[in-house]
Formats: sequence, C-alpha cells, structure tokens
Amino acid sequence: MVKRIYESMLAEHFEQNDQMALMPGPRQCGKTTTAKALCEKHPVSVYLNWDFPSDRELILKGAAALIDSVRSDRMTATSGFVALDEIHKLKGWKNYLKGYYDATKAQLKTLVTGSARLDIFKKAGDSLMGRYFLYRIHPLSVAELLGRPYEPKETSLPEKLNDTCWGNLLEFGGFPEPYIKADQRFLNRWSHLRFQQLLREDIQGLTRISDLDKMEVLAKILQRQSGGQVNYSNYAKLVQVDPKTIRHWLDVLKGFYYCFTIQPWHKNINRSLMKEPKVYLWDWSKIEDIGARHETMMALHLLKAVHFWEDIGLGQYGLYFLRDKDQREVDFLVTRNNKPWILLEVKSSGSKRLSPSLYHFQEQLQAEHVFQVAFDLPYEDMDCFAAGKPVIVSARTFLSQLV
Repeated sequence: MVKRIYESMLAEHFEQNDQMALMPGPRQCGKTTTAKALCEKHPVSVYLNWDFPSDRELILKGAAALIDSVRSDRMTATSGFVALDEIHKLKGWKNYLKGYYDATKAQLKTLVTGSARLDIFKKAGDSLMGRYFLYRIHPLSVAELLGRPYEPKETSLPEKLNDTCWGNLLEFGGFPEPYIKADQRFLNRWSHLRFQQLLREDIQGLTRISDLDKMEVLAKILQRQSGGQVNYSNYAKLVQVDPKTIRHWLDVLKGFYYCFTIQPWHKNINRSLMKEPKVYLWDWSKIEDIGARHETMMALHLLKAVHFWEDIGLGQYGLYFLRDKDQREVDFLVTRNNKPWILLEVKSSGSKRLSPSLYHFQEQLQAEHVFQVAFDLPYEDMDCFAAGKPVIVSARTFLSQLV
C-alpha cells in the first residue's frame, strides 16, 4: 500500500483551520481511501457517501442529524469528524454545504470529496467563500512513491526511485490500483470500466448531454492527441457536431477529470502567441505514442506540484506552454506569483544540445530555472534546482524533486 501525502496535508488542515476541506479529484484516485483513513484517526467520526441510499437519507436530514450521528461523550474532548463523499450529486449542494457548515462548524470537522470538480456547476445561491479550503488530489507521482513525508515546501533533494517502480509508473500510470497490480490485462479492464463509468454514470447522471456516443468519439480523439493543441473546428468535423458543442463537451470532460488543458503564456513575449490551449489526459497509461506519453506524464507531475504549492499556501502558481507565430515552442512554463519561474522542455531521448527555443524564450522571460528533461537518461544524484544555468537533466532526477 502506498501512503499518500494527502492524509498528512488534511490532518494539518484540521489542526490549524476551522474551514471545511474540499478534496476533488479523478475517479479512483484515492479520495475514499484518504477520507476513511482520516475517519479512523478520529475517535468520533462518520463517513457518508451520497451514492449509498442509507447515507443519502441521513445527509438529507440535515446538520442536526449529522451531529447526532457522531455524538458521544467523547465530543466534549474532541470535535467530531465527518467525511461527505460525492456530495456534488445533490441538487443545490453548495447551499446545503453553506447551511451545514454554519450549523456544525463549532462541533464538526468536515471533509468533502468528489469525482467531479466541486466548483464546476455554477448554480445560483450563496457562495461558500470563506467556508472551505481546497486540496486537489492527483494520481501517484515519483516523489510519493519514494515515500517522502509531507512537507510544506516547493522542492526536495533528489532521490532515486527503483527501476521496477519507475518502469511500472511509466507503463501503468499513476492511478493507485493499476499501478499496484502492475498487470496489463487488469489495466485494460480497469481502464475500460473506469471510462464507461465516467461517461455513462457520472456525466450522464449530472449533465443533460444525450449524445454520449459522439462524446465518446471526442474522448478517443483526445486520447490520441494528448499533448497537442486543441483544434475545435477539426474536432467538430470528426465528431460531426458544431464547434460550440465541442467546446462544451471539452469543458465537461475536463470537469470530470478525463482531461485538462493548459493555456499559452501571453506576457512579455514580443510576438503574439497562438491562443488555443493544449490538452492532456489524466491517465497517461493509455497513450500509445511514447513522446506524447512522456509529455503527458510530465504535465501531470507539474500540475500536481502547482496545485500542491497553491493549496498549502506557498503562493500563486500557474502552468502554461509557449509557442509563437514563428513556431518556436517550449513545452511548459511554471509561474510563481505571476512571474516566469521554470522553463521546461521534454525529450524522450537525451541530447547534448539544448533546444534553441529554450534559449530564445529564456532571453525574454529570464526564468530562474531552465531545464531540458530527458526520459532515457539515467538517474543522476544532482540537485536540478541548484543549477545556475540552463541544463539537460534526467526525468527520474527532476521528477523526484517535485511532490
């Protein structure tokens, strides 16, 4: 069993804050396991899942019933703990949580989890602002597999992940169950079932989309083009719907953690950048092209780091790419407090020569760190972030220094 960092993150949250903790993330990413582990650490706790009829009945009874469900003599010494799973499936869930929090904040610590973004459905009603902090859960990463304890900082010193774990992460992806099983037949069945549940249960149950067969075609196109720039018109022709529908469906697929997009950086570049985003899958295990798989794996590690740094309060971070009208491109730019911080180019094969585009954009942006990261280079015991100039580094080394 792989110990996730999110358990320690949330334990710190509840020690220091009265607000609810909202933990959205992809289906089968570890939300339920984390929630139940926290319940086990609290002497007075209850785990409730909206998908279970008996739990749903209790949730609908309201805050007083939830307080009674965890009430005991021990509540005089410690607050009760409640984990609410998949609560976003309740119509008007934001208003429910507002009322629930206002009624229970003095007596209950509350974790809310969900496999759709807990802010995707823009319904009318009172805001939850000030009543929660967000903690976005991600698939497994190199640093988590190294078993490092949770620390509220940006980077760590490098450490080698053993060859078996590294190979399994590349091949089977970062979702815990297929990674741990490390079996291709299991991965094939797991991936098919997860996709059907995502499409036929989650999306169909929470949206008004009826043409799921065509949405499935779009999802398969995105799988083949992970790492590519979005082309709404081309997708519309292939799927045989209008571009406006493609835009809506892509937003839905993003909201349910099938894919995500990153935008082009647009400040301090002399020539204007291409404006369409790039799209990546949350699960790199089904991407056949090795270059696209490596780039997607890097994108997810960087996005996880950006979300982690923001969610624990280290500052404002963003993940972008760079491409100008002269077709110069750098795969990723990480910003810190709205300033360029890390420029990064991904290569499947190592090269002794840095990409000219890295030099070009570095001259304009003056980022603190510039990396060309190669997936075929062996681990090297070097601190990538101590380099004072653009460097070529091993993916195994670089990724071990993130979260």
